Amino acid sequence: MAAKLFSACFGRKGCRKDSSDNAAKVHTANAQDPASGEEQRKGGSVLVELFTSQGCATSPEAELLISRLGRGELPDDAPPVIILAYHVEYWDYLGWKDPFGSMLWTARQKAYVEALQQDTIYTPQVVVQGRAECFGTNEEALLAEISKAQQFSGPTMQATFERKTPETLQVSLSGALRTKVDGKGMDIMVALYENGLVTEVSSGENKGQVMKNDFVVRVLEKMCTVRDVSAKKTVSGTVNFNLWDGFDSSKCGIVVFLQNPSMQNFGCQQFQLPDDL
Repeated sequence: MAAKLFSACFGRKGCRKDSSDNAAKVHTANAQDPASGEEQRKGGSVLVELFTSQGCATSPEAELLISRLGRGELPDDAPPVIILAYHVEYWDYLGWKDPFGSMLWTARQKAYVEALQQDTIYTPQVVVQGRAECFGTNEEALLAEISKAQQFSGPTMQATFERKTPETLQVSLSGALRTKVDGKGMDIMVALYENGLVTEVSSGENKGQVMKNDFVVRVLEKMCTVRDVSAKKTVSGTVNFNLWDGFDSSKCGIVVFLQNPSMQNFGCQQFQLPDDL
């Protein structure tokens, strides 16, 4: 499905070179590393971003494909992937309001449309490493883009999680980026996503279906912008997420990724939130 372009804005926060956090009660975790030896040899995970909508008739098929890939159902010679799914809201007028849809994700998709020099915005769309895109139900094309994607060693961050209030989550990150950043700079982005979401759709193009969604981005923040940083230098920062009703940390994780001004990814890292957060 194709649509007109929309615009919005997102991103905030700041970072520092190195620090310590003396909070009284925190949870600390290292990144998930589902294929540590092979991932390090090949150079790191590939960031795969899906733009989707519960109001789009072709999106459920793409969601199933993306969920399989996120669970590691990839060819043996394919690099590991990290998945993020953004639900857009521009199909809500068809009769079903996507409960996870946001103009912020439409704005992110619009930025990719411009960066990849496309002339339309559509769902389901998959963007690989911020450098290539394909239709979200085309498994052959998607696997081809993943296999040939340029890989980068992901950051080696350590994450500390703290619920300062029931409505907020503070994530503190510290570690090496493992990618040299020049004077043009890169943004360190942090996405909070949720798995295992089930929705009964009562109207619109998917009326009567039970939608199952994984890797749904609930919040995306810019921790900071870095410039002239070596690959080994430690970078630290904190992001505060506003949480939603029914937040369940056992279903959630965060993804840290480096993004240049052209929306290209230069490394990503994934964490599962502690179950008792």
